[in-house]
Amino acid sequence: MSNEYRKTDEAVRGLTDAQYRVTQRDGTEPAFHNEYWDNHEPGIYVDVVSGQPLFSSTDKYDSGTGWPSFTKPIDEDAVTTKSDRTLWMRRTEVRSAGADSHLGHVFGDGPREAGGQRYCMNSAALRFVAVADLEAEGYGDYRKLFDSTDDQTDTTTTERDAS
Repeated sequence: MSNEYRKTDEAVRGLTDAQYRVTQRDGTEPAFHNEYWDNHEPGIYVDVVSGQPLFSSTDKYDSGTGWPSFTKPIDEDAVTTKSDRTLWMRRTEVRSAGADSHLGHVFGDGPREAGGQRYCMNSAALRFVAVADLEAEGYGDYRKLFDSTDDQTDTTTTERDAS
């Protein structure tokens, strides 16, 4: 997979109506009625437009908001932020760095022990790539994010099976 992540006309034409509304028109999908708010599978979340890796399940947590929430991006350079004053409030919008897709917003009410940030994202802006599919989909470099969690999972499984 190329390290150059950008928006193409072909990629935009392939978006669903909801994906287009969120990523290209700065929309928001309904809370608790979106694909990834309750996803607990290990893997990474990439920009639905460009495929750029954005977030890891290792940084995902249940914020109680009904949207997928993360403590940080997979890489600082993967996202950009800008001031958003729509809806009569001041927020910080989060966009993908490569394709300039609207992803959601970042707030300062995340878990303190993880830096205090809550990246509240729209599922429609993301595509999930499970750990088992990372190599096949060209994201093998991100496998290392899950090596220590796999060891813990394997130990738990072994202990449970031994009971």
